[in-house]
Amino acid sequence: MIYYGYSINSGADNMRIDSEILDRAIEQKSKEPVFRLYGWSPKCISLGRNQKDTFLTGEIDSVRRLTGGRALLHDNEVTYSYVAPIKEGQSVVESYKEISGILIDFFKTLGIELEFGGGYKGGMKFDYCMLISTGADVCYKGKKLIGSAQCRKQGYVLQHGSILFGYDKELLEKLFNEEVKGITCMNEILDITKEEFIHLLQQHLQHDMYAETYQKAE
Repeated sequence: MIYYGYSINSGADNMRIDSEILDRAIEQKSKEPVFRLYGWSPKCISLGRNQKDTFLTGEIDSVRRLTGGRALLHDNEVTYSYVAPIKEGQSVVESYKEISGILIDFFKTLGIELEFGGGYKGGMKFDYCMLISTGADVCYKGKKLIGSAQCRKQGYVLQHGSILFGYDKELLEKLFNEEVKGITCMNEILDITKEEFIHLLQQHLQHDMYAETYQKAE
């Protein structure tokens, strides 16, 4: 696994970097997964690949993702991207669960048991991704903690994941004009800073089951 250390960038730069990583993997026919952690500045709404943008007011920076799904407000969170070859015969849901399993395994080392959602919940009317839950989403005690989306291109998968540390319920409801419920965040379940979280996740990737192929990107 190739690991890109945490960095904070604009929405446009974050999406450009992920696109470049995906295209490079395709061009080089890379067999090694790539895992990247990052943050956003300024705060930014990312739209799913095919999502309509009619609800945007221009009040907050916005960008369109390569991945599908619904919009997210990227503010107080840690985001990851994961690029890898698609395994033969693996379904979309199976690939979601394998990739998200990296985070579930890590959270166990923090004493936190996460689970996949029990199936589709919510309605397609929602613009905010965290209000829609599927069997591939990662939850804590029935509340969504990590929102994920994928795209597939020329035999490779790119998965985005948003790990909430905190959220501004009032701002979310203003931006999306939807009642925000059924979600949780790191600040509600564990006393840990982003910096500590990122450091421990890197250690997990470097020294646990991924250690044999771990390498830090320059």
